[in-house]
Amino acid sequence: MEKKTFVTKEQVEEIVKKYPTPFHLYDEKGIRENLKAIKEAFAWNPGYREYFAVKANPNPFLMKIMEEYGCGCDCSSYTELMLSDATGARGDAIMFSSNDTPAEDYVLAHKLGAIINLDDITHIDFLEKTLGKLPEKLSLRYNPGGVYTISNGIMDNPGDAKYGLTKEQLLKAYVILKEKGVKEFGLHAFLVSNTVTNDYYPMLARTLFELALEIKEKTGVSLSFINLSGGVGIAYRPDQTPNDIRVIGEGVRKVYEEVLVPAGLGDVAIYTEMGRFMTGPYGCLVTRAIHEKHTYKEYIGVDACAVNLMRPAMYGAYHHITVLGKENDPCDHVYDVTGSLCENNDKFAIDRELPEIAIGDYLVIHDTGAHGYAMGYNYNGKLKSAELLLKEDGSVQLIRRAEKPSDYFATLDCFDEYRALTERS
Repeated sequence: MEKKTFVTKEQVEEIVKKYPTPFHLYDEKGIRENLKAIKEAFAWNPGYREYFAVKANPNPFLMKIMEEYGCGCDCSSYTELMLSDATGARGDAIMFSSNDTPAEDYVLAHKLGAIINLDDITHIDFLEKTLGKLPEKLSLRYNPGGVYTISNGIMDNPGDAKYGLTKEQLLKAYVILKEKGVKEFGLHAFLVSNTVTNDYYPMLARTLFELALEIKEKTGVSLSFINLSGGVGIAYRPDQTPNDIRVIGEGVRKVYEEVLVPAGLGDVAIYTEMGRFMTGPYGCLVTRAIHEKHTYKEYIGVDACAVNLMRPAMYGAYHHITVLGKENDPCDHVYDVTGSLCENNDKFAIDRELPEIAIGDYLVIHDTGAHGYAMGYNYNGKLKSAELLLKEDGSVQLIRRAEKPSDYFATLDCFDEYRALTERS
């Protein structure tokens, strides 16, 4: 399958007149079309809600677009809660799923009326002591342990994950919550990351729906919602077939009607917490070739680095690269595409077959709309780039400015030379 860019060379040449490379660019049209598809895929469930995983792309402009389609916010930290509050999310529109959680995070989540999703049985007492009384609605995160498999093989090993309660702890926890006056209960599980198969959600749904029946039988607790969390991935590689959210939604519906409806649980709301699938394919990192090097290998140096996109350096992750204006040229050159950090793993591609690249060429690094800018950092004193939104009418909106040296030095106000540093920047 060919991976096409949503921006042309001509458009980039116009954009850089105002916003220099590197920058992250997001496709509003693609995001909106995806949101419509997700909403349609789960329209069969009246209580359905998508809680966008804020950690994937914490930009309020994008979060506001999702709010238009009824999406809530999935938060995991104090500042993500603050950001969600700032975008207008309130009450049940916020899901707070965290681990090793500081008390102040729980306090803010409760103040905002968020649904708190507990990661461990010991957090029940911790939350009660922190708040003085447990909220009337709580969710518990489940970890089945062992190796999780679906129809096409082994997917992941939840037993090695730090998240969630065992089944024994889960059943005990629901009894405790019920005795302590909790009125509404939810179940949550995130077992596998970035699956590129339409089978994952339906298989996870079966696991959780059958568990819901066991919970009701053994504890008397009827769940009001089941949260399938995230894990629906994207096709980073051209040879991968993208997930079809409508097929996925229909698969979950069939399991719902097979397992829950006959047991009298046909009013359970289904929630999801997708991040990567929501925005991943609708973002790219635009960068410019500024150096070439010919030693033991052929290198192209670009003006972006792992500060802008750390997945390749951190995980060895594949991100497709298009050289704008050379989409139809033969990929008859082999390059390592590198950034300027003083780390050898600062490479966007290794031994990648690409068209011949000239200094000044613009490269589009695909699928950076999730866990791209969000994972950035300031190693080597590098500054994070701007974020831009390509609007449906073709115009471009700045949705986060590029960092300045004064931003880097802002936390050094305890240093005597701070003012001199900021004045020079």
